[in-house]
Amino acid sequence: MVNYKDSGVDIEEGYRAVEKYKEYASSTMNNAVLNGIGSFAGMYSLKEFMQTAENASQGMVDPVLISGTDGVGTKMDIAMQMEKHDTVGIDCVAMCVNDIICHGARPLFFLDYLACGKLNAEIAADIVKGIAEGCRETGMVLLGGETAEHPGIIPDDVYDLAGFAVGIADREKIIDGSKIKEGDVILGLASSGVHSNGFSLMRKVIENMNENFDGDKIGKTLLKPTRLYVKPVLELMKRVEIHGMANISGGGFYENIPRMFPKNSRLLAVVEYPYKDDRKNVWEIPDIFIRIAYGIKYPKNRDEIIAVTGIRAMQEGVKLIYQDDKVKEIMFNTFNMGIGFVMALSPEDAETAKVFLETMGIPSFVIGRVEQESSRRESGRLYFV
Repeated sequence: MVNYKDSGVDIEEGYRAVEKYKEYASSTMNNAVLNGIGSFAGMYSLKEFMQTAENASQGMVDPVLISGTDGVGTKMDIAMQMEKHDTVGIDCVAMCVNDIICHGARPLFFLDYLACGKLNAEIAADIVKGIAEGCRETGMVLLGGETAEHPGIIPDDVYDLAGFAVGIADREKIIDGSKIKEGDVILGLASSGVHSNGFSLMRKVIENMNENFDGDKIGKTLLKPTRLYVKPVLELMKRVEIHGMANISGGGFYENIPRMFPKNSRLLAVVEYPYKDDRKNVWEIPDIFIRIAYGIKYPKNRDEIIAVTGIRAMQEGVKLIYQDDKVKEIMFNTFNMGIGFVMALSPEDAETAKVFLETMGIPSFVIGRVEQESSRRESGRLYFV
């Protein structure tokens, strides 16, 4: 007789995992949640949410739900190699909420989907611990989720993670880029590192996750969780008018900055390269991107890579990015290059925004400006100078 466990699904291990999940999920709950973990569906009362003192004072006239879904991608492979699973949950939350905050939405709740070949309750609990941490930091409820075993399809020691977030905004206050105007400045908010994009390419050029990088294993550097921009942006919105925002995720600068402009706009973002000459430093490219760039240019020359990445300032690596057009294009079209989030706002608000963001622990830089399209420039809403 063959039972479910013989087929590769361990129900008892699933029960153990759920018991661990409950502890982390409960730390995110509030009065708007109508049920707990274990129901067929999560229930969230918009009425309860709107009646809390903080939200009632905002006086929403036409509440709109804004949602986003994403995953952590092949960064999961690094977590599995390094046997460190407690930060990818933060990444999963960030990948979703950093998108919906682009429209000025306050996140309400989050659901996750964890798929694996063979469930390990301890590993799964570590993942959910990170998800709960991300939810608490962004003021969200971890409303539910799903853990699925796929024996015979996913290898036993492999897992994948995705999530789904729902937020809310007053319709008249939704940020959709329609207020972006010529002369606005482009403010770039510092990333925490590579975040969660470009790992398929990065894993091609960094094969050894135990490689020494700045005194530690490079795998640990790569696992630094994606920065959560929700609270700083929501607080900044109370102080200045933000005209448009973009999350620098998959596709880097080229694909994401143009997305903050409305369709049929005749405006574009003019962004200044960091280190564009010997006299000007717009923002500093984190060392990890220089290591990746050298791996792209010299994939077989490990001595060259290690010699350069052993230099803290890595000026030679910076020169590489600007002297090789192909490397430059790959890097800025794949990675965030140290800028994880951008916004367009009036020049008179830029200094206020920079000072406030600094108090929130996020360095920011004026990296460009908004101009009218010109026949001298390629279309696509982004032009580098």
